[in-house]
Amino acid sequence: MKLLTKAIEKKLAKYPIYSQDGKGKDADIIIKFFNPYGRGTWYVLEGEKLDNGDWLFYGIADIFEKEYGSFLLSDIENLTIKVFGVDMGLERDMGFINKKVGDIL
Repeated sequence: MKLLTKAIEKKLAKYPIYSQDGKGKDADIIIKFFNPYGRGTWYVLEGEKLDNGDWLFYGIADIFEKEYGSFLLSDIENLTIKVFGVDMGLERDMGFINKKVGDIL
């Protein structure tokens, strides 16, 4: 699965790092990545493409509790979970649209 499409990149251009600072529960969630085999969800609120081609995201990681912080697209792409001896990756929720931080807290 492609975790970042051209359409999402275009949407992220409207939400650079710090662009939603101070919005609190009214901040828009742009992308939801998740572990389809267990615990772990990452909500992207802001993002910027780095000079090396990677993406820096700011958002909420919900693994054991919800925490705000920064993470890289490469971190999400490289994170794997062993399922019956096979390494499986995270996925993007393709049906996730129009959510605010207040909807997930």
